[in-house]
Amino acid sequence: MPLGNGDIAANVWTEPSGDILLYLAKNDAWDHLGRLIKIGRLRIRIKPDLLSEGNFSQTLSLADAAVTLTNGNVTIRLWCDAHWPRMVVEVKSNEPCEVRVDLDAWRTAASPVDGAEVYAPNGLDREKFNLVAQPDKLVPKLRNAVAWYQRNETSIWPHVLNLQSLSAAKETVSDPLLHRTFGGLMQGKDFKGKGRTGLVTARKTTATEFSVTVLCAQTKSVDDWVSQIQANSNPKSVPSVAEAWRDHQAWWENFWGRSHIRIECRGPDWGNAEQITQQATWHRFMVACCGRGQFPIKFNGALFTADWGLKNEDFDADYRRWGGGYWWQNTRLIYWSMLANGDYDLMRPLFRMYRDMLPLAELRTQVWFGHGGVFFPETQYFWGTHLPSNYGWDRTGKEPGDVENQYIRRYWVSGFELIALMLENYQHTGDSSLLEQELLPIARAVLKFYALHYPNDSAGRLFLSPAQSLETWWDAENPMPEIAALHFLLPQLLALPDENLQVSDLGAWRALSARLPELPKGTRDGQRQLLAAARHESVPKNSENPELYAVFPFKLFGIGHADLDMAQRTFTKRVFPDTGGWRQDAIQAAYLGLTETAAFYVTKNFTEGTCTQARFKGFWGPNYDWVPDFDHGSVAQIALQSMLVQTVGKRIYLFPAWPAGRWNVSFRLHLSRQTDITCELKDGKIERLEITPPGRRHDIVVLLNQDKSQAVDLPGSFTSA
Repeated sequence: MPLGNGDIAANVWTEPSGDILLYLAKNDAWDHLGRLIKIGRLRIRIKPDLLSEGNFSQTLSLADAAVTLTNGNVTIRLWCDAHWPRMVVEVKSNEPCEVRVDLDAWRTAASPVDGAEVYAPNGLDREKFNLVAQPDKLVPKLRNAVAWYQRNETSIWPHVLNLQSLSAAKETVSDPLLHRTFGGLMQGKDFKGKGRTGLVTARKTTATEFSVTVLCAQTKSVDDWVSQIQANSNPKSVPSVAEAWRDHQAWWENFWGRSHIRIECRGPDWGNAEQITQQATWHRFMVACCGRGQFPIKFNGALFTADWGLKNEDFDADYRRWGGGYWWQNTRLIYWSMLANGDYDLMRPLFRMYRDMLPLAELRTQVWFGHGGVFFPETQYFWGTHLPSNYGWDRTGKEPGDVENQYIRRYWVSGFELIALMLENYQHTGDSSLLEQELLPIARAVLKFYALHYPNDSAGRLFLSPAQSLETWWDAENPMPEIAALHFLLPQLLALPDENLQVSDLGAWRALSARLPELPKGTRDGQRQLLAAARHESVPKNSENPELYAVFPFKLFGIGHADLDMAQRTFTKRVFPDTGGWRQDAIQAAYLGLTETAAFYVTKNFTEGTCTQARFKGFWGPNYDWVPDFDHGSVAQIALQSMLVQTVGKRIYLFPAWPAGRWNVSFRLHLSRQTDITCELKDGKIERLEITPPGRRHDIVVLLNQDKSQAVDLPGSFTSA
């Protein structure tokens, strides 16, 4: 079962012996190879053991993010403190019992990462780097406490910079991996040491508790790290468990109060409505468990990797497909799902990471291409460089800007989508710090790159070539994702408050607007439709539908926009129809008002694809990624939200793609212009509708039983409060 506070997280399970085990993870525990690995594994024993009597149960409470295990006589509650970097374990018993906890170490010696396991430090070559996983080390001579750590005495960072002609960055930026030290400290008031790795209650007891404090820091020495974690875990400097539990419950109560979607079936639907509600809630819970740390959520397992025992990938819990890098195509979907939920605080780690990359990205553009601005690679480490194997090891006869991996060689649309995501966050919140510190600096740099990097065609229009259209078309001219992004973003950026824009912003963005080429369109079977690019090769290299980026994420077509029929036709004739993992067909169907298609895909995603090795059925995967796969649920959640409500300008389209004949629903969701809407639909009729601020009520257009092609012309359905 998953637990977390946004920065630390745990997988909790009970073994046939009655021992409770857990993997503990932290958002910034990057090792010397750039892998995000576990803090450690703990084993908790109760004597008499939990399975020796009574009816055993293990329960996850989403309301307060706690796992409770009980046999009717002994009850154990585990939770990751919402406000402190620690896990708390409380034990209560009707009769005196003994409680023991041990560091259940498996990383006891240096271990080569070889064979198929090299997928974990993805991007590195065993011939170029010494791919060896390091052992955990114990802190000696602690009284009634156990502490352990890993410390990066080496780092891949300088070698990666040198390979990519970015060594100048070492003069101004410090190595983010070197001397990074992470681990935990276990202690409890009534516990004494038991061997080198364990603690045990000093005497049998009916009530006790212990905590595991976790710390990751770059320190000058191990002693400095030990001093910090001891200070962080000092009972005099942290709230009591009782006080922390109250604060913890309050945080989760506030979180769950932000939004909800609850579906009920109007007739037989084989339990789909109930399962969709359950899975959507579980998914949001897991996102919250991993989303408040220094770094964005890892799409490939986040903090819940485990030794799943999958065929050909039977490795330990530090393993994950695609390694420690961030793939934009996969990461972005988690963050789009947060907007309607009102989980804006969980989005900031993503924005912060890209903002911190700007200096290195600017240096790269100057060194590689000789001009200003920035682009962000599709796949990269958290500090902003390509993964070495994607960049290419053999540089013979190559220029610095020649990226070997053709799937991502010129896949740079991530910068545009990041701006779109930040813009929508700003439109929801009006957060001036986001606008000034992250959105505008990144928008200026990305747009500057495109203005300088590409020439004009004979008509004086921007000509994007050589270019590619996502990973599917490697040889493209004027690819739809980039052209749609420019058409979508520039008017919105120019409409930002004058006091936040520089004179140079207005001049540069107006000049770029005047150079925009038309969106790629063509004729198929005698009918107009959107194209993946103005021109591309004939054989696809992957299975994406780039032409539909003009529907999502760059919302130029859909309900409330012109040419809905053309966009729907494009969707119907798309080359690669599918769902699951990162595929966004469900989202695009919802934006196009294709109710049955959207409902089918949402149902399929939320009812299929859980990991057969996981007893907790909220863990999807591996799909294209790993277990749990955070794309699969994110796509379904975005689609579900978009089936219920969409905004275009000031207009709020209610039930744009909802199968009202099949499902009743109650929901609370968040919209642009600092608006939230609470609604209940029962038997095809709106029974409750509340909107904040109330003045936005007249902007609502209800699309139940309406011709969606005429949505742009329909009057507001509610004209008074």
